[in-house]
Amino acid sequence: MTPRERMTRTLNRQKPDKVPKTASFTPTIMELFKQKTGTNNPTEYFKMEPRSVGFKPTTHKPDFSRYFESCTPSPPDSTIDEWGTARVPGTFYHFTRRVFPMAAFQTAREVHEYPWPDMKADYRHAHLEADVKRLHDAGYLVNGGVGHIFETAWQLRGMDRLFMDYTDNPDIAAAIFDHITDLKRFVARRLAEAGCECLHCGDDVGMQDRLMMSPACWRQWLKPRFASVIQAGRQVNPNIHVFYHSDGYIEPIIPDLIEIGVTVLNPVQPECMDPAKTKRQYGHKLAFWGTMGTQSTMPFGTPDEVRRVVKERIETVGYDGGLVLAPTHVLEPEVPWENIVAFFEAVEQYGVYR
Repeated sequence: MTPRERMTRTLNRQKPDKVPKTASFTPTIMELFKQKTGTNNPTEYFKMEPRSVGFKPTTHKPDFSRYFESCTPSPPDSTIDEWGTARVPGTFYHFTRRVFPMAAFQTAREVHEYPWPDMKADYRHAHLEADVKRLHDAGYLVNGGVGHIFETAWQLRGMDRLFMDYTDNPDIAAAIFDHITDLKRFVARRLAEAGCECLHCGDDVGMQDRLMMSPACWRQWLKPRFASVIQAGRQVNPNIHVFYHSDGYIEPIIPDLIEIGVTVLNPVQPECMDPAKTKRQYGHKLAFWGTMGTQSTMPFGTPDEVRRVVKERIETVGYDGGLVLAPTHVLEPEVPWENIVAFFEAVEQYGVYR
């Protein structure tokens, strides 16, 4: 099978010829990969099946300095993304401190007047059809990155303030969510128009043993907005797959995700949810992407333990298809090279369907 055929059957919860696999590397692990292999393309080296496209970066980022007049982000190498969130570097990679441009907002009008990203500008997305065609011609299924709603919102407002807005300033919370959702609907539609077979979206709303908010709160603020984003893509392609990501424990909202059109659940973090149990409960509705622990097996297991868990996941989650095996998050610096090799070798060894 081509990678596209393999991924298509997997996302359709059918048996392909073998289990597809993928992984993402932190910069430290990427440098280790280069040292060990002499190459700079782990996707090709390990023959990972998924391929992705996305919008181009903005070339017209507004001046957000006035939003930080009372809390200038420092040190000088802080960066501000196209949404206006400032990131102060920490120890490495994603260990950063954020400074929130909407922290002092008092009214929804300030939200409406905010300089939102120019996602709808042609130069951000005109390339998508050509990029998708190139990957299709090479034999790959193409995922399109839609992004987040809740995560983007709290990184603009501050998580504590956003949660307080739910009751104290609901107009502000609604305005922030609605502006983000409008842009995400556009992104989903354009990715579907370009020919992507799967939309990648989601929000980290799970902690280690519970949701960050009550299920009722999630259903009020986020469920209908994600439903509208999914619908925007489905209006173009009714059969497009929808991949939803949340780390942590999210069992209470899995039926809701299925209801609004999610077909692929990621990452099914094994330290927080039982992948085999989740498969038994929802495998008739969902494919699964992930399941290899990055808090446990990948950094702290031996190569033999990595191989054992790969075999176990294939037998308990991927036995009838419907599994893209992957670490549940990026591989952090603690992950030994031997464990990375063991992961990919074990998928090849145990992941062949007969």
